[in-house]
Amino acid sequence: MKMLLEDIKNGNFKNVYLLTGEEVYLRSQYRKKLRDALLDPADTMNGAVFEGKGISVGEVIDLAETMPFFAERRVIEIRDSGFLKSACPELADYVMEVPESTCIIFNEAEVDKRGRLYKAIKKVGRVVEFQRQDEKTLMRWVLGILKREGKKITEGTLYVFLGRTGADMEHIEKELEKLLCYTMGREEITDLDVEAVCIDRVENRIFEMIQAITEQKQKKALDLYADLVATKESPLKILALITKQFHRLLLLKSLSGQIFDRSELAKKVGVPPFALGKYQNINKRFTLEQLRRAVEDCVETEERVKTGQMQDQISVELLIVKYSTMQTKQRV
Repeated sequence: MKMLLEDIKNGNFKNVYLLTGEEVYLRSQYRKKLRDALLDPADTMNGAVFEGKGISVGEVIDLAETMPFFAERRVIEIRDSGFLKSACPELADYVMEVPESTCIIFNEAEVDKRGRLYKAIKKVGRVVEFQRQDEKTLMRWVLGILKREGKKITEGTLYVFLGRTGADMEHIEKELEKLLCYTMGREEITDLDVEAVCIDRVENRIFEMIQAITEQKQKKALDLYADLVATKESPLKILALITKQFHRLLLLKSLSGQIFDRSELAKKVGVPPFALGKYQNINKRFTLEQLRRAVEDCVETEERVKTGQMQDQISVELLIVKYSTMQTKQRV
């Protein structure tokens, strides 16, 4: 991102850019910054957008070869085309010779870094990868927004908020907007405000269910499951998320004893840094073998459901019952 901002600041642009990475919000924000720096936002003659699969490579190249109309450059955006995942030798060759009067911006969620097109862009252009932001960055960003709006929030409440939203900045922004509307006329944002308006993602409910299971709170775990089913969540989807959570716990347990800082460990496990403490607390209740068995049970259950040996809703209930009555390790 730093190099991209330098290009924008200095006006020294590459002819080809690739914006990629899982943080969609940042990709969108920086795409707009780049496009507005390259071309007057009001200029509709020299800007073009190609989106989705099935884009004609020949049409893109023909347009790129067309001189801009009373402007310094022509800007072509290509979004979610799949060109960076599939072989596209024609474009891979062409990006090496894009005319100075044209800038092509690829905005792609998925890329193959081994592909010719990716390597060509990296050689002659600029590849910018937008990763999920770490805990401190997200907290600073949220606090900056709240400060501009004249709001105050404690560190504890901020953790509650991020625990509900996860690390996706686009989702965080939407939930913040709801929170600001809900607390209009008040300066302080409380835990109760967050709980009242911020969506508790399905994955968070699954985690809460596993927490109830490890604490031997079978009724709570089954009630949480019933609530998810009542909201039309597929039992197979719920099972997949339970498997995912147990797999994260297994990975965390297998990494115990190794030296990582908090952010690095969270990244390896696949959770936001602010959620790592919750996983570590639950992890203390399981042995490595119990977590291996849990993952195996989940996989075997899914197989039985898909082969018609078990009914999907009951299969998950049986898993919950089994692990909420199993003797786990005592908290240390």
